Amino acid sequence: MTFSSLNLNAKLVSVLEQAFSTPTEIQTLSLPEAVKNRDIFAMAQTGSGKTLAFGLALIDQAMKDNSTLSSIVLTPTRELASQVGKSIESIASLLEVNTLTLMGGVDKTLQVKQLKQQTPNIIVATPGRLLELISEKALETNTIKSLVLDEADRLLDMGFWPDVNTIVGLLPKKRQTMMFSATFSNELKQKATAMLFQPKRIKAKAKAKQDNVTERINETLYLVNKGSKTKALISRLTQLQAKQALVFVGAKDNADAVCKKLNKAGIVSAALHGDKDQTARQETLAQFKSGEIHTLVATDLLARGVHIDDLPLVINMELPSDAKTYVHRIGRTARAGKNGIVVSLVCHGEQAYLEAIREHTGRSLQLRELEGFPVTDKPASGESKRAPRDKQANRRTNKKSSVKQFKSNKPSRKPAK
Repeated sequence: MTFSSLNLNAKLVSVLEQAFSTPTEIQTLSLPEAVKNRDIFAMAQTGSGKTLAFGLALIDQAMKDNSTLSSIVLTPTRELASQVGKSIESIASLLEVNTLTLMGGVDKTLQVKQLKQQTPNIIVATPGRLLELISEKALETNTIKSLVLDEADRLLDMGFWPDVNTIVGLLPKKRQTMMFSATFSNELKQKATAMLFQPKRIKAKAKAKQDNVTERINETLYLVNKGSKTKALISRLTQLQAKQALVFVGAKDNADAVCKKLNKAGIVSAALHGDKDQTARQETLAQFKSGEIHTLVATDLLARGVHIDDLPLVINMELPSDAKTYVHRIGRTARAGKNGIVVSLVCHGEQAYLEAIREHTGRSLQLRELEGFPVTDKPASGESKRAPRDKQANRRTNKKSSVKQFKSNKPSRKPAK
């Protein structure tokens, strides 16, 4: 199928045909329905082209009446908002369609000034900052014709749904709503049922795509001592000699600590997590993408929705507790037909997480020994480490039923006169 067969504006089609050969599957399935102003309930993985699956429809809508704000896209993270905004703007700017990205961590005064200078046709925003600007009457929402919830499952999981509902209540009742998500839990389906009107349900064939991606990933898991993980990480980074590496950890504090040790070992690194202000986060990500920073140590803030060109190596220093997050993490590499390497450092305490990942992915994911890092930690046996004598004392205590029984049986000594 070609872009010219998707009922899009002829000028838009002309621009697209210069930049892309053919539409992706999710674009082919979604765009004909989106341009009809139908509500959409679409399931598509990151990297499938879903941003333009709704973005092109919003641009098409804006070209019909480019003097008003016609569309809002909500995303769960600032990084995703920035990426989605740039992706849509790359096409919209060629067609005199104005876009604006609004998110926390950026000077709000500047954003208010931008809104006053020129009315955007399409806004990409995080829920909190958008609500702030609406409440301060910095923008009007009565002209909105389309609302998009991108990564809707994360909007729900990260606790943004109350804000989403508040925003929906401020929009015209007669509007188009499109919901795109990598997964659809029962809870999200219930939310979608309440928010969407007779939606067109769309599901891209993500499984075949994911299997294809998996074939391009050299995936290795090592069993190591918990206390040896940092040294094992440095060893792998040094030996693999990848031009760039993305290292995932579970906690913000750990990201900073690991980054400090990597830099001390001579590996140019930076940490990226939610406690960093937005300017620092954008600069760090830009430096990593440009190659100024070799290794980026990140929390799951970067597990989904952020595209890094030609990323050759992903290392899970800590396994995620959610198996789906593991799949999103490794999906940062082997993109656009490229090959990638994934290394996971697993300790005994993460066995339950590993089992969940094996079940979710359907892959065996066997653990290997890492040369130079013998495993001396022992898996938890579940048995109490209390000495037998202590156990007997505890049983005697449990049998006592009165305060007197807890007193010593030895006769008390009278004080000397």
